[in-house]
Amino acid sequence: MDRFKNQVIQLTARGEISIYELIERQDLSLKEFFERIREMEREGLITISKGRVKLNEEVAQQRPVLKEIGEIACGECEKTGYRITTYFKELLEKWRGLVAHRPEAVERFDQGFISETGVIRRVEYIYERGDLLDAEIFIMGDDDLLSIALALTHLPKRIEVVEIDERLVNFINRIAGEMGLPLHAEIFDAQNPLPERFKGKFDVFVTDPVETLPGLTLFVSRATAALRGKGSAGYLGLTTIEASKEKWYEIEKRFLEMGFVITDIRRRFNVYPLGEISFSRYQEKCQVYKEIGVKADRDWYTSSLIRLEAIKAPRPYITEAMIIDEKVYKDDESLATPY
Repeated sequence: MDRFKNQVIQLTARGEISIYELIERQDLSLKEFFERIREMEREGLITISKGRVKLNEEVAQQRPVLKEIGEIACGECEKTGYRITTYFKELLEKWRGLVAHRPEAVERFDQGFISETGVIRRVEYIYERGDLLDAEIFIMGDDDLLSIALALTHLPKRIEVVEIDERLVNFINRIAGEMGLPLHAEIFDAQNPLPERFKGKFDVFVTDPVETLPGLTLFVSRATAALRGKGSAGYLGLTTIEASKEKWYEIEKRFLEMGFVITDIRRRFNVYPLGEISFSRYQEKCQVYKEIGVKADRDWYTSSLIRLEAIKAPRPYITEAMIIDEKVYKDDESLATPY
């Protein structure tokens, strides 16, 4: 069985689609995707033109039932499995008003934030898992401004954000002060060990690390150092777009070594939207756009939301200082990271 080929045929059986939709809906990393999609084109199975992919008619006729099956993913919840309830709709509107003039994503920090509804669904999910009520939450990097949404529920005891971007630190602290939220942010460079005042003080961490093995290990290690012990939880985003299954394998081994089990993986839970202040402003610098030759016509960059839980006192994989150089931010799978 060829899973990738099956996915491409199933998705294109209904008609021509954007190559960006195809990227979003299949399982391979971008590097593997481009190798395989060109192979299918050489085999005469598909045609690719101006960023559109079409299944050749002869192939389509061999499996007519595929066209009848159609779309099976839920269209009511943006394919996440979570609806936004009345309470959280009100929270969304309040949060949206507060962050309307947020700082723009900055290329040098590899920033990119998830959709507005995605932020609220993440709050819902953390609440559902019992990790919000009376919790002390540590957030390692917050260009999503999730901390403000979490704090607006007034359910956590406190939220601490560490962030290298001074603009975001000042923005979060201003909102927290104006709204009287149990929220504080300060500047922190992940190259340095976590300050002692944060170590072992929190129930939950949230981070969206870079997706190289050394980069992800570093960011999760710093966040892990903040956790209290057994039963503590961590949330992070991880794609298959810039992380192959081989890389996932190595990452999962490191989670185990740090004392965590994976309790949940919600696929395509986080959507990174196109927009004037999002990461798409510097899309032309990413290798993926050079490979395709046309700009994105849809929100295509998604990540899975992973929940970790410590089954014993968690141990950071990295405890010492570590220089962040290019290999921390980029590897040969980083086709959607600006070069």
